[in-house]
Amino acid sequence: MNDTPEREARRALVRLRRSVEKAVTELAAVRGALEHVEGADFPTDAFADADQRLAAVDAFIDEQAERLEEKLLAAGGLEPGRVRRTGGL
Repeated sequence: MNDTPEREARRALVRLRRSVEKAVTELAAVRGALEHVEGADFPTDAFADADQRLAAVDAFIDEQAERLEEKLLAAGGLEPGRVRRTGGL
């Protein structure tokens, strides 16, 4: 069974989103452990920076998913603003 490039792109975006969610969870776990161990020496700014970077990747995924959806709708002859969203990518 051959998947279309569009379907593969959507799947890749979903996999990337799951990876970012996992990274956020793992970063929170590391933060908690290190805060407990290091106390006042904990690098708060470094972890805040890491959080911002992951949020930026998440925003990038949203942008790419929206761009892909708009392209698919346009290719199908639909206007992106006229389609009601029901969830998913």
